Amino acid sequence: MSQRPPFSQSKPAKPAAGAVSPKPATKTPPRQISGQSPATATAPASTRGHSAPVRQRHFVFVLLNQFTFLSFAAAIEPLRIANRMSGQPLYRWTLMAENGTDVTCSNGTTVRADSGLTEVGRDDVVIVCGGLDVRSNTTQPVVNWLRKASRKGSVIGGLCTGAHTLAAAGLLENRRATIHWENRDGFLEEFTDTDLTKSVFVIDGNRLTAAGGTASIDLVLTMIADDHGKDLANAVADQLIYTTIRTDRDIQRLSIPTRIGVRHPRLSRVIERMEQSIEEPVSPADLAEEVGMSTRQLERLFRRYLNRSPKRYYMELRLARARNLLMQTDLSVINVALACGFASPSHFSKCYRAQYGTTPYRERGAHGLDDELGAEPGAEDDEILDDQD
Repeated sequence: MSQRPPFSQSKPAKPAAGAVSPKPATKTPPRQISGQSPATATAPASTRGHSAPVRQRHFVFVLLNQFTFLSFAAAIEPLRIANRMSGQPLYRWTLMAENGTDVTCSNGTTVRADSGLTEVGRDDVVIVCGGLDVRSNTTQPVVNWLRKASRKGSVIGGLCTGAHTLAAAGLLENRRATIHWENRDGFLEEFTDTDLTKSVFVIDGNRLTAAGGTASIDLVLTMIADDHGKDLANAVADQLIYTTIRTDRDIQRLSIPTRIGVRHPRLSRVIERMEQSIEEPVSPADLAEEVGMSTRQLERLFRRYLNRSPKRYYMELRLARARNLLMQTDLSVINVALACGFASPSHFSKCYRAQYGTTPYRERGAHGLDDELGAEPGAEDDEILDDQD
């Protein structure tokens, strides 16, 4: 933001002989309003001087049905605050939806769109706001519209699960991207030509992706800093009471010690190894050897801190991954079982039912399909979770 140039001053005339020189005026410091931070104690917009008008940047937010309201608000509010803090209309925005009218977000709130999927300019920034059931809400008209916008060279991004929509349109081929960690497994199975990271946001050329939630703040603050400098971005963050602006090198999930509530280096290393080896599970003996302890010591470590055996904990990780794949992809139940380290579909079905109280087929909602792969859950099924293929 440019500052007003200092006022020019002429040299004072020399006093006449015998005249008394006036005492220099005491400089009175400007009064600062109590309670304001340096970032917010600015002059009214009408009194600020600007060397030249700035170019206004236009954002187009495409709202998919069941979009996540938080990630959308976390993107649009920094733009509004940037306008206010700079005293200039640096940004403007338009809300678009396929139907051109109301869109219901994931919390049930209805948002009124400004228009349908109309033409966008080459300099517009298109942001797809995704959320729940993104596969169903990524319709062919939306995909076609995005492809047309991409041919113009527009910057196109996705918030939360919006990366799935971009990938479905072929806009993330051979690109780096990110998506909410809950949707990571399904994305990796479906879009193998995208370099999916675990970062909170990714900027790869004219493609932007943010993992959802507050990650949208970090992405937009980074864009504001690139457009108008870090001072304005920091002032916006101050208004948001956002103390640390994350970069594209920050990981979206909490660390393993924070997630499990235990700070034990060897335990964290074993769990990390488990999470990295879902498709080809590693035996407890090998896990123990990797961290320099016996299998019995590893058993005691898991019992003490997590109240379960390493086998059971590993099985729960694999079943959680399987559930994500069932809900987010079109993979067959057998392929889901193989992707999560189960050599036997019947064993997978029994373990799944023991953990979640339903079968993989019913989880997917295939009503009327007989589940011949597993018997009704009984007391012996609790022991299944402690078994390893």
